[in-house]
Amino acid sequence: MVADWKHLWSLSTARLLQRHPGFLCRERNVGAAMASLGQIIFYTMITLIIIFSSIIILILALTFSGSLSVVQSLNRLPVANLGQDQVLSCFLPTDDEQSTFKQVSVTWEKTSLSGVVFRYEDGAESNADQDSQYSGRAELFTDSLVRGNASLLLRSVRRADEGEYKCGVSYSDGSGEVSVRLRTAAFTAPTFTFSDGALTAEARRWFPRPNVTWLDADGNVLQGNTDFQEISSGIFRVVSTLQPINDSDTYTCRIHNRLVTAHADATVTGSDVSERTRFTYDAASALLASHCMVAVCVLRYLL
Repeated sequence: MVADWKHLWSLSTARLLQRHPGFLCRERNVGAAMASLGQIIFYTMITLIIIFSSIIILILALTFSGSLSVVQSLNRLPVANLGQDQVLSCFLPTDDEQSTFKQVSVTWEKTSLSGVVFRYEDGAESNADQDSQYSGRAELFTDSLVRGNASLLLRSVRRADEGEYKCGVSYSDGSGEVSVRLRTAAFTAPTFTFSDGALTAEARRWFPRPNVTWLDADGNVLQGNTDFQEISSGIFRVVSTLQPINDSDTYTCRIHNRLVTAHADATVTGSDVSERTRFTYDAASALLASHCMVAVCVLRYLL
């Protein structure tokens, strides 16, 4: 019985091929095309996995490159308040607070300048080629150099000071460098007054122009009225009013831009207002943005 079925199948197949000689070729072509499509999809997926893995590794390497260097910084994205002094961190890490370094030389440079910001070598300042805009405004903590502190003190920060800085340090046992990107802003803590059932917050100077958000003690957003007065080029005076106000309640006035956020808490008791302000600085987003830009460039190059 099985033999008869096999014989019948063979005859049917033979007749099919006789009547349609191209059938077998078409079947083979379709099979080959499907196999080729599968290979293309497979190798495309492998390529994309390799590319995105490389991008992730690159971002991680950029993030931690400063911490793996001989020279390090406590803050590679500081925000300086215009008109005030700012320290750009740079140091040689040690395991022992009593450790000292010999023959320390330090050079601070800014990528957009031909002259140096500050140079120290052979135990003394060496600023013959210092850029004039930093003359009298840049200095080191020379007494701390032997303990590895190569930080730069920049006095009376200006908008033009914003940019990429490089701290290069050499000593008897090695050398290294670290980059620090300085960003500039203007920010002040608000002062509060309470009158006629309205709580008013006033901040003397903010740059870039901020937004204002009022919150109650539970974190609910409240509707306030805010006015901005430009007191100089791009710098604003901020006045914001909230009403009605409940006695003995605490309210938060949050003044924020892309660089700085002031969290100001005000508690109204009778006609008095007690206040407390803290500042936070947006470093993570800038760092991520710069690394993402690098990743996009790499992706475009690879593709």
